[in-house]
Amino acid sequence: MSLRNTLNRLIKVVIEEAERNPQFDAALNDALGISPSSKRKQPKEEPSTLSAVGGEAKRGKNRRPPAALDPVQLVRDGESTLRTALEKLSLDQLRDIVAEYGMDSSRLVMKWVDSARVVDRIVELSIARARKGDAFRKAADDPLAADAAAPGGPEAASGDTPRISPEGEPPLKS
Repeated sequence: MSLRNTLNRLIKVVIEEAERNPQFDAALNDALGISPSSKRKQPKEEPSTLSAVGGEAKRGKNRRPPAALDPVQLVRDGESTLRTALEKLSLDQLRDIVAEYGMDSSRLVMKWVDSARVVDRIVELSIARARKGDAFRKAADDPLAADAAAPGGPEAASGDTPRISPEGEPPLKS
């Protein structure tokens, strides 16, 4: 177990005991040099992850606002669609997208002041993310995939490679 986890567990136990036992709380305050307050604070309720308005998650004061759009979803409709949507946004809104979708691994994009550069980065990464996994998808309109799926495939015409059955075994030699 890591030191951090051990210390977190220890502090949690100390806090729980201080809340249950007023004598322990007083001794702890005395040991830490904290003056006892006339009114003991009631433990706060668990903060709700959803705000009352809109049902959106609360964000810390140092967090950026949520992104205005999902660039990966828009790029699936076409790169030009994404570019036109991004060009309507301010630099701050573009940075919100970069922050929310983790598009700044090098920690440089947030420092850029040219919005065209930020748009290019968002488009570049959105295209890459939208295409991720395409190697495992069968494209119906891809002529090479259609040739490979045809009986004999493109290799059968050349005669160089023996045809492999759909079960994954080479044909039996007669």
